[in-house]
Amino acid sequence: MTDALWTVILALLSAGLIFAFLRLARGPYLPDRVIALDLISILAMGFIVAYAVRFNQPNFLDVAIILAIISFLGTVAFAYYLERRV
Repeated sequence: MTDALWTVILALLSAGLIFAFLRLARGPYLPDRVIALDLISILAMGFIVAYAVRFNQPNFLDVAIILAIISFLGTVAFAYYLERRV
């Protein structure tokens, strides 16, 4: 892949990260903020995977998988908290 394509990929991931941070800051309700945090972790995984593919570092894919598992468990914990709170 060319450098221009990598620039587009990173620009789109960065734009998504900016919008997710805006939703995290402005989200009027707690579920909005939880989803924004989940999206931020997914975008972080996207950055890690893009770096791993770009620089041929397959070890970073393990890091992305671990981050996905931790993010999933965090989302489930928040959902459990929200269910018990109401």
